[in-house]
Parts: sequence; structure tokens; C-alpha cells
Amino acid sequence: MASTAAKSLASCIFCKIIKGEIPSYKLVETGLTFSFLDIGPLSKGHALVIPKYHAAKLHELPDEYLSDVLPIAKKIAVAQGIENYNILQNNGRIAHQMVDHVHFHVIPKPSDSDKEGLVIGWPTKEMPKEELVKYYEELKGKL
Repeated sequence: MASTAAKSLASCIFCKIIKGEIPSYKLVETGLTFSFLDIGPLSKGHALVIPKYHAAKLHELPDEYLSDVLPIAKKIAVAQGIENYNILQNNGRIAHQMVDHVHFHVIPKPSDSDKEGLVIGWPTKEMPKEELVKYYEELKGKL
């Protein structure tokens, strides 16, 4: 696979962390990925895994960078000995993305309470089968 050169943005806080211009609690670094502890954690061990390529949203990131992210997230989860955790990635402000650089959160869920870790509601809604089938066929045709 042809290598995509790392791209950075001078004003991006995560690009600055990768370059060492801003200190971090670095965990694992590879040629494609950088990971560190979140300084505003939702729970002890909350970490961020970021590609060394500046892209604001997931669909803008070259696949070779993505291929490194989940193995690093897994390594961090295993090293912490956590059984329950969330892997979270947001795209866009209304989806709660605060830094315009693709990043994945590894968020330990240490207890069955809403006091630590990620707290979310998952409000499902019923979709009529005909509507679901129509959307499925539409999406499948684009893939």
C-alpha cells in the first residue's frame, strides 16, 4: 500500500501534542498513531488515540491510519485490565466533536453507575419495516 504522508495543521492542539509542542501523558506511539491520557477524563484511564494525519472527520482520514487505531485502543484497554469500556469517536460539532482532529476515546466504565465513565442514553425509535427496507436498499446500492 502506498504511504500517505502525515499531514498536520499548525493551529491544531492534537497536531501540537504529536509534535511534542504541548506536553502529554503519552502511552503508545507508532508511525501512524499517537495515544495519551485525557487530562479531563470521564474515568481513571480515559485515553485518546489519534492518527498522526490531520483530518477533521473520519471519512477524510486515509485508511492506513485507521488500521492502526483499534489495535492501539485494544492494547490500552488490555493494559488497564478493564472489562467494561467504551470506544467513542465523534464527527462534527452537533455530534459532540470538540477538537477538529479525528480521535478515538478509550473510556473505562469501572462500575455499574452513572458516576464514572461514559454516561449516555440510547433513545431508540421504532422504524416501520417498509421504511427500513427502503433505506437498506438505497444504502446497499451506494456501497
